Amino acid sequence: MRRVLVMEGPKKIGFREYQDEPLKPNEVRIRTLYSGISAGTQLTLYRGKNPFNEKHFDREKRVFTPAESENLLYPNVGAWGYEEVGEVCELGSQVEKVKLGQIVYGTWGHRESNVVTEEFALEHTLHEDLDPIVGIYSQMGSIALNAVLDADIHVGETVAVFGQGVPGQIVAQLARLNGARVIAVDMNEWRLGMSKKLGADITLNPDKCDVAMEIKDITGQGVDKAIEISGSPYALHEAIRSTVYNGRVVCSGFIIGEARGLFLGEEFHHNRINIVCSQIDGINPSISNSWNRLRMEKTIMDLALRKELDLESLITHVVPFEQADRAYAMLDEVREDCLQVVLKF
Repeated sequence: MRRVLVMEGPKKIGFREYQDEPLKPNEVRIRTLYSGISAGTQLTLYRGKNPFNEKHFDREKRVFTPAESENLLYPNVGAWGYEEVGEVCELGSQVEKVKLGQIVYGTWGHRESNVVTEEFALEHTLHEDLDPIVGIYSQMGSIALNAVLDADIHVGETVAVFGQGVPGQIVAQLARLNGARVIAVDMNEWRLGMSKKLGADITLNPDKCDVAMEIKDITGQGVDKAIEISGSPYALHEAIRSTVYNGRVVCSGFIIGEARGLFLGEEFHHNRINIVCSQIDGINPSISNSWNRLRMEKTIMDLALRKELDLESLITHVVPFEQADRAYAMLDEVREDCLQVVLKF
């Protein structure tokens, strides 16, 4: 029997057993090695704060409407895990190119095994020179890359990245790879130290300064682009304040509930700021003919392979799968030295 993590309710973690089904001829079975926990989307599920728990999203009309009941998301099998990597442990009768032991990354929830087609496994094979744990970043790295693509960063520009959690750290590195001077912003000094170590040119702590005024003094008129990826409306407001007239702010953070602290009648209105939403389910229409999710995933893995993107340094805690409750609690407490928490199987 195998086990899968189940979010029974807010802050209620359990496990359920399941049995592996026989493989179809073109399928392969993957034994999970690692599964990362997102401190954004997955933590909203853990805390019971996700909008899908109380509202219905009409996917045809693209609008949220009141739901007839609450607690719509529980029990949640797999707990929305989307940072998985594992090794091929069984092959279907017609599988020819995939080999046993091959490392495959993807999204299949916090579970001990998964079944994919041979085609999927071939497209999502991790290079043998990469540590398997790096494979957890295919999705989170794509979220960060999508924000950078939406920002449309040019060589020589100055970019401020608000939020230096895992996706923010990756965004900052990618912005530098695009030729930008990077200003990293966060209230956590430990995270800012990590940002500096990974190449941020300037770090600012809003608890210690007026970030927008500091940025205006540094740049003369404001950053060319700002990327908000913390999920804080206050950070989004500071990003707007920090941006040059007619500049672009990319909102990639998952802002939950009311956006208190966001004053749209001030700099947003008077400086003609363009706010762009970046969300992994959509790609900028201007580049969607050449970019897709798979290309973003492969780009992140390739940059890691070439050592142009440091992902392993972001992993601060590796916790046994059986202790998933402890792993979630660490993220929920917002521990100072906690970035990427990984479940080990």
